[in-house]
Amino acid sequence: METEVHNFVFVWISVVAALIYCRYISDLVPVGPKRLLLFLPVILLFLLLPLRLTTISLGGLTAFFVAWLCNFKLLLLACGKGPLAPPSPPLSLPLFVAVASLPIKISPSAGAAASKNGGGGDGLKSPANYVAKCLLVASLFPLYQQSDYVHEKVMMVAYSIHMYIGLEVALAAVGTVAGRLIGAAVEPQFDEPYLATSLQDFWGRRWNLMVTSILRPSVYDPVWSASGHLVGRRWATLPAVLATFAVSALMHELIFYYIGRKEPAWVVTWFFLLHGVAVAAEVAAKKALRSTRWRLPAEASRPLTVGFVVVTGFWLFLPPLLRCDAVGKGRRETIAVIEFGKGVWSMLRFNSFNVVSGP
Repeated sequence: METEVHNFVFVWISVVAALIYCRYISDLVPVGPKRLLLFLPVILLFLLLPLRLTTISLGGLTAFFVAWLCNFKLLLLACGKGPLAPPSPPLSLPLFVAVASLPIKISPSAGAAASKNGGGGDGLKSPANYVAKCLLVASLFPLYQQSDYVHEKVMMVAYSIHMYIGLEVALAAVGTVAGRLIGAAVEPQFDEPYLATSLQDFWGRRWNLMVTSILRPSVYDPVWSASGHLVGRRWATLPAVLATFAVSALMHELIFYYIGRKEPAWVVTWFFLLHGVAVAAEVAAKKALRSTRWRLPAEASRPLTVGFVVVTGFWLFLPPLLRCDAVGKGRRETIAVIEFGKGVWSMLRFNSFNVVSGP
């Protein structure tokens, strides 16, 4: 674990240094191919750096932050778009590095929205929301200890809940720290996805919103614009949706490779392609039925939507994750963190005892 921490520090020092370079390149070089060419070495570096890390807690999140989100933000910046290229005023250097390297979205109105919804002043949800979810995860640990005697599908439900809450809490923690450091409100990355009433609602407005906000300008919008000339604006949404899910599939395969270092079986790709087709069919159905104003009640659409996500997730998403030994790694990392905490606590108690009983 000590080696992993050293590598983690090295990786993030490298990330910050590379982003400082990109910040000054964006000031000196105009939007276009030349700026993109100067960004390419950094993009390649960000694809290689996560290979120095092997844990899920440090390596998996770093891969997601740097190899996926940050690289897409740099590609957008090369075109003069995205969160790193606001109209005015230009981002300060610390803010540029934070927004580029972390899964945060600056929201001037986030603080007001949070107050309205009972959330924290930083734009995230209320602490009670995250505490309740952490307690739910803690209640699953006795189940893990008896996993040999529990039905496989029950364990998959537990893993799904753990994955969702773990990811949401981790991103919220990063957002909270980053928001306090840069003095800005940030938006939450999840909006209770289990309440989704459609697949569009689930993927577009509730699940991992940072990914949505990056894929829209980098993939969806260009494909929609190009498709409009071929199939018309009414149906341009369909190829744009399919292209967006295809890119998301490839990036998930990359993240799974960083986690497990196993050759892709492309099962995760099929999961996202299936959902891309399903979302496209949902969009087409809504367009066809728009004139009738017919809509499925939320009491029916909500379980259908969540059920489809869960069933397809059990079938195509979770098996590759388990193949990466994500559960085993998570357990070992949890034990390592607990042991580290015990060591720190013992050291603090020993020092306190020496101070009290000193000469």
